[in-house]
Amino acid sequence: MTAPAVRPRRLRASIALRDMVAETDVRPAQLVWPAFVVAGRDREEPISSLPRVSRRSVDRLLPELERALRVGVRSVMLFGVIDEAAKDAVGTAASDPAGPVPAALRAARAAFGDDLVLMTDVCLCGYTDHGHCGVLAPPRPGGTLARVVDGPTLPRLAAMAALHAEAGADVVAPSDMMDGRVGAVRAGLDAAGHDGVAILSYAVKYASAFYGPFRDAAGSSPHGGIDSHPAPLDRRSYQMDPRNAREAALEVALDVAEGADLLLVKPALPYLDVVARVRARSDRPLVAYQVSGEYAMIEAAAAVGALDRAAAVRESLIAIRRAGADLVISYHAVEAAAEGWTR
Repeated sequence: MTAPAVRPRRLRASIALRDMVAETDVRPAQLVWPAFVVAGRDREEPISSLPRVSRRSVDRLLPELERALRVGVRSVMLFGVIDEAAKDAVGTAASDPAGPVPAALRAARAAFGDDLVLMTDVCLCGYTDHGHCGVLAPPRPGGTLARVVDGPTLPRLAAMAALHAEAGADVVAPSDMMDGRVGAVRAGLDAAGHDGVAILSYAVKYASAFYGPFRDAAGSSPHGGIDSHPAPLDRRSYQMDPRNAREAALEVALDVAEGADLLLVKPALPYLDVVARVRARSDRPLVAYQVSGEYAMIEAAAAVGALDRAAAVRESLIAIRRAGADLVISYHAVEAAAEGWTR
C-alpha cells in the first residue's frame, strides 16, 4: 500500500510542534474580567449562581484588580450593584457621582494609572425599580403592556457614560440595545470634553436564556411596570431575536455609523456563527461576552465530574477566539490566566 504523501499527524506529534503550527491563541491580554461593585467597605458577597464570583466593595475589589494585572489580564468591565431602596423608575442613581462604579473608577485609576484598561457597563437595568434597560412609558392606545422608550432613555445613558468618563473610564459600553444610543453617548462624551473615551457597543445582544446568573448578581431582573400596567416580563422588545443572524449586520452597521469604536456579540458560545459573521463584515475590534450562563454551565458540569474544568474553559475560550473575537469577556479570565489555561 502506498503511504499517503501528506500526513497531518506529523505536526501533532509533540507539544512543541502543535504550539508551533497553532492557528489560534488566547493570551491574558485578550481577556476582560467582569466585576460587580457595591457601595460601602469590607463587603464581599458570594453569588450562589456564579461559583467563585462575588460582589465587592471598592476596597475589596482593588486587590483583585492587582491580581489580574499580575497575571496579565489588563482589562476590567465594571458593573454597579445598588440597593433596591435606591432605585426609581428612571434610574436616577446611575448618574450618582458617589455611586459604586464612579468610586471604583477613581480608586482604580489612582492605584494603577494607565496600566489597567477600565471599562464600564452603561445601562439602566440595575438602577431602575422595574429592572428594564430604559425608561418606561404607558401602553399605546388600546395596548396592555408598558413600553421601553428610546427618547427619554438616551439622555440618561449619555449622562451615565459621561459620569464614568469623568471618573476615569477608558471605555464605556452601552448594553441597553436602545436605537440610537451609540450616537447619543458619543455626542454626550464629546460635549463633556471626553472625546478620547472609546465606546464598546453591545451591538449584537440577544434576548438570551443565558443571562440568569448575571441578573441575580446585578439585581437587574425585569419586574413590574407603571400605572398598574405590567411591564413585559422579558426584554424581547429591544434585545435581538435568537432566530435572527442577518439582523446582526444591520445592528453593526448602525453602531459603526454612530461612532462605535469596538463591537460586542453577546452571548458568545451559542452565537459563534454570529461572531464569525460580524468578523467578516467589520474591521472594528470585536469582543465576545462569555456570559454568566455559559460560565455557570461549565462550573456545574465540572462540579459533578462531567468534564475537566480547566480543559473546558480553555477550549471554550479558544472557540470564541477562533470564531473571530479579538477580546473575550469572561468570568474565568483571571483564573484562566493565572493557571495557564490560556496556553
